[in-house]
Amino acid sequence: MELDCSVVDREARAYERREPFHEVERDQLETLPDAVAAGDVTWKDVEWVVWWYFRRHLGAYPHRRRLDVEERFRSNDWEDVREMVEAVGKVDTDEERLACLETLDGVDTGVASALLQYLRPDAYLAVDERTWDALRAAGVLSTPYPDPPSTTAYQRYLERCRTLAERCDVDLQTVYRALWRLGGDES
Repeated sequence: MELDCSVVDREARAYERREPFHEVERDQLETLPDAVAAGDVTWKDVEWVVWWYFRRHLGAYPHRRRLDVEERFRSNDWEDVREMVEAVGKVDTDEERLACLETLDGVDTGVASALLQYLRPDAYLAVDERTWDALRAAGVLSTPYPDPPSTTAYQRYLERCRTLAERCDVDLQTVYRALWRLGGDES
């Protein structure tokens, strides 16, 4: 599969028409960064992202594993969560941002990448097997999805996504939507 800009555009548009979470994702992408900047982020805002990371698979993600992560995340103290979310805006590198979030129970690199997608949608997008496999099928990544992904693997994925966004003159969320569609069976 060739991953040219017309494919990115077509698949991102298909995502907007067909994916059931598109409207709520758009709302969260628009409101969560402002809520964090204003100091108005809530537990529910952050928990929603953890919930979204697994449930967007519409039942295809192993139920027990999802529940385990969600329960572990809920065991975090709100002050710790709030502090780490705020810390994301105060550190300088991708590695530091991931490390801040990964101090929380239930947050590995995949979940941290989802949190970053919603906290800083201009600079990050979530990594998962489906989007990784879309890049691999296009020859952009050469290795199978590392489950769970390491920080290094995420950085490699993110760099490829940023390059694609720049080449196609689109934002990272457009790239995410296209990769999600391309990584599924129905695209």
